[in-house]
Amino acid sequence: MKKLIGLLFTVAISNFLYAQDLSGSWYGLLEIPGGKLRVNFHVKAEGPAFVTTMDSPDQGAKGLPTDKTTIQGNEIRIDAAKLGLVYKATYDAQSDELKGTFTQGPGSLPLNLSRKEKNLEKVAVKRPQEPSDFPYQQEEVIFKNRAADHELSGTLTLPKGGKVTKIVVMISGSGPQDRNEEAPQFKHKPFLVWSDYLTRRGIAVLRYDDRGVGKSTGKFSGATTADFASDVQAAVDFIKSRAELKSLKIGLIGHSEGGMIAPMVASVNPVVKFVVLLAGPGVPIEELMVQQGKDQMLISGLPDSVVVANSALNRKIYAAAVQYKNLNAADFKMKLDTALTEVFGKSTGGGVSEAALSERVKSTAKQLSDPWFRYFISFNPQPYLQKVKCPVLAINGTLDMQVSSTINLEGIRTSLLKGGNKNFEIVPIKNLNHLLQLAKTGSVAEYGQIAETVNPQALEKVGVWIDQI
Repeated sequence: MKKLIGLLFTVAISNFLYAQDLSGSWYGLLEIPGGKLRVNFHVKAEGPAFVTTMDSPDQGAKGLPTDKTTIQGNEIRIDAAKLGLVYKATYDAQSDELKGTFTQGPGSLPLNLSRKEKNLEKVAVKRPQEPSDFPYQQEEVIFKNRAADHELSGTLTLPKGGKVTKIVVMISGSGPQDRNEEAPQFKHKPFLVWSDYLTRRGIAVLRYDDRGVGKSTGKFSGATTADFASDVQAAVDFIKSRAELKSLKIGLIGHSEGGMIAPMVASVNPVVKFVVLLAGPGVPIEELMVQQGKDQMLISGLPDSVVVANSALNRKIYAAAVQYKNLNAADFKMKLDTALTEVFGKSTGGGVSEAALSERVKSTAKQLSDPWFRYFISFNPQPYLQKVKCPVLAINGTLDMQVSSTINLEGIRTSLLKGGNKNFEIVPIKNLNHLLQLAKTGSVAEYGQIAETVNPQALEKVGVWIDQI
């Protein structure tokens, strides 16, 4: 018996050492049709169990929780039911690599991981729409948001020759954005292209770095959509303070979250004479986010059963965040932890370890407790749209997988009519994605692979519409 116990103990130690070897961060490149995606797993030992989070840097995703990590000897399996994926691999001690298979939905692809961070091959990026010459006046400007006590730095472009009658303020989407709305992982500068096109057309443009970004002061972290709306108001005030600009008709062009902000400002400021919504929301954000998750899962090829189950899960999670929106931070977290533990526990049927469940609750609660997200998920754009009385143009692509064109354009239309505004145009553009690029699927993974920054059809539609005001 003593020898048998000793043998079992030796086997246990051997497996434990293997497991310890597999803890840490693992990096790989997943080859998909049309390109490569970086995929990272971070495996952490918590007592006898293991907890893993996942990053997809090229899709802007970091710290995604997984459900279960199983390590037996030199084999590892990572399950993420919410993402519909499984990663199974064998550890190769000679190369210090995990050699395995990444399965999501019906498809499987080889994926080897190493402890060294992977970088995508540097390929010459073609961005043919980015201007190389500027046949108009450009001015670096700084204006102050007195309500928040910080300065915003931007670029004012003014057409040369002819009489300028209109000026637009560009309002960026979610996340810290510079004046060009550049997302480094996609290497596109949408607002630079929009600004160049409109200025060449005879329309003045003001675009600026978000607070705490680029040359702008202030702090981005902790700010809400309402705070960003105050920055837009500061931009409008700046235009009115300039003698040569104050007689111009001021318009707002908002992309994505900027399409939330534009109606917030226009609904209370009669100085704003027209609004352009680029892939802007028209339904409560809680509903938008559930649809966004569903669309992303469908495009990934996940089985219908997984899509239905996870959509129901998301709806419960967002509903909990909205339900407790008025609580202080401490009470919000306490209520949310309780709700998430119940929701996740029921969704897994008790099939995950206590450590994995705790990590999933902790990771999700952290995201939902962010001040920006708390405000965002509880936001309903419809009351603001109903109060907008100036002309409105709303465009979106039919392949937008982040802000569904069908439900959101219809939501904008319904709200404007309900508020008595009949001076608007709703334009779905076939086969454009969330960035208004001509796309094949609308997947976020395509954004950086497409050479086009903004489709000419979208540019022309906005330019012609503004000219006709």
